[in-house]
Amino acid sequence: MAASVGTTPGGTTPAGMTPAGTTPESEKDTEFQEHEGILCPDFLSVAQITEMLAEDIDGVQQKLEKFLNFRNLQTCLKEASLLDYYVSGFLWARGMDFSVIQYSKFMTLLDMLLHNLKTLHMSIEDSIKWLREVMAEIGPSHSQKNEEWNIFDVKQANAIVDYLKVSLFQHYKLYEFLFFSAREEIVIGTEQVIEVVKPAGHAFPDPLEEGISFDIYSTFIEPPPILDMEMKGLNQEQGPEESQPEAGTSETDPLAGFTIEDIKLVLGQVTDDILISIQTKINEKLQIQEEAFNARTEKLKKA
Repeated sequence: MAASVGTTPGGTTPAGMTPAGTTPESEKDTEFQEHEGILCPDFLSVAQITEMLAEDIDGVQQKLEKFLNFRNLQTCLKEASLLDYYVSGFLWARGMDFSVIQYSKFMTLLDMLLHNLKTLHMSIEDSIKWLREVMAEIGPSHSQKNEEWNIFDVKQANAIVDYLKVSLFQHYKLYEFLFFSAREEIVIGTEQVIEVVKPAGHAFPDPLEEGISFDIYSTFIEPPPILDMEMKGLNQEQGPEESQPEAGTSETDPLAGFTIEDIKLVLGQVTDDILISIQTKINEKLQIQEEAFNARTEKLKKA
């Protein structure tokens, strides 16, 4: 009994006991099984590749977006870059007139190179070495007895290496940055509390940033006191009544019969009533403004 160990690009095949009288057919079957394990499992199925071959450029991108389950292409740089990587590779393979099997192995090769970079943290030197081993298995450098297993001929293998050189290896640092470097999240929206300016006819003055001094406001902008309006209305009501006897009493003193003390008493009562009314209205306005300022202060504290 002799033990044989086979090495593949994907790893080491477990040792198996080979009988001394092994036939060439059994050895060929064992080698065929090892060859079938190269670049497996397939990145895309035959059915998926067939669907994509019937699409144009936009259709290929939409199909791959669906197969890879990419949902944040508009906001995720990583997904957009990976989709571009696979779409470019598939379109390049279309120009090479590959067969479906060649499409499958080439797309799996693209995926495995990124897998080695992302998961195994392979350097560019290790990736190139790994690619050399894989191409030795599926390319034209394989032994002559298994020539029927060669997936790519010499021209195709050289073209694949040249494509990987300009598409992946030339930008290897960028792909390392894509997988291993954390990026800051850009704030694309925010919420702000904005206090709406009150209408022009509102009883309160303008906001402080648009305000003016109280003297100017009270002199030129504040509406006239209601007391003046009432006095004018009272004078207009009494005007017609007093105009009728004015001709007969024009020479009579209206204050006749009143002493100075009576006049002072009447004027004092009228003045007290007016002052009390004005004081009450001022207090009401101050209270309203105080409530408004308190409400605005509470809003600012919450914000």
